[in-house]
This record gives sequence, C-alpha cells and structure tokens, in this order.
Amino acid sequence: MATPKNLICLWYEREALQAAQFYAKTFPDSRVGALHYAPGDFPSGKQGDLLTVEFTVMGIPCVGLNGGPAFKHSEAFSFQVATDDQAETDRLWDAIVNHGGQESACGWCKDAWGINWQISPRVLLDAVGGADPAKAKRAFDAMMTMKKIDIAAIEAAVKG
Repeated sequence: MATPKNLICLWYEREALQAAQFYAKTFPDSRVGALHYAPGDFPSGKQGDLLTVEFTVMGIPCVGLNGGPAFKHSEAFSFQVATDDQAETDRLWDAIVNHGGQESACGWCKDAWGINWQISPRVLLDAVGGADPAKAKRAFDAMMTMKKIDIAAIEAAVKG
C-alpha cells in the first residue's frame, strides 16, 4: 500500500505500538499497519529498535514515531470524536480514562500516552453550532460544567 499523501505523525517515547494497538481495539475503522525498524542507531535508540508504526484511527492515517523523551503532547492537538449516543460517549471516554488516561473539562480527556481526545456527542456539536443563539448558549454553558458530556443534560439545557 502506498504512503498516503497526508498523514498525522504522533511522537511517542517508546510506546507507539502499544498506543496503536489500543486505538485499533477501541475505535471503529482503526487498525495497526506496518512496523518499521531503525536501520541504524538514532538519538533515543539503536539499530533494530521499532522506529515507526503505521496505523489508522477512525479512518485517519497516522504514523507513530518512537522518538524518545524529547517532546511531549499538548492540548494544541486532539482527536475530536463525534459520538451518536450516551452509550458510545461513555464507552470511548471510559476506555481512554480507565486505560491510564485522565479526565479534563468539556468532553476532553487524555490517553495514557498524552494524546488528547474530545469525545463530543453530535447533539452538543449541533446545539453549539446551531442557528439559535439562545439554545447554543444554554448548551455551551451546560457543557462548561462537565467533564464527560451528559447528553440528557445538554438536551435539557437546549430545551430551556
């Protein structure tokens, strides 16, 4: 398979394969692809170490680079996942948080490798981006009080 024209490169200390396997198990339309080993020594590893992992997260082509401890992830990059119901929201949120991750605010959480995720129910995205400014404000204000998004609470806020 040819390398995609555009893909996301995610830097890991040494756990790119573990992260890719977790994503493939957790998210639909996700898989682990080719593994590439270093042809020579590099600053954080030796020849023969696993250097990169090709993987797909929800149809998005990615490569995980085992680059060592030089760089850390930040909230400046996140995957935003639009969920269809509370069960899907709970399943994805809980998978990330209960697998060494941590909760944040407004539907954001961080996985065990420092990658940030926005688990965003479509009802929230539709309300905040909708044409009615009053409904958008109520949904936004409700979201601002949450960690994991509660769809029933968002729907109640939209109704007023």
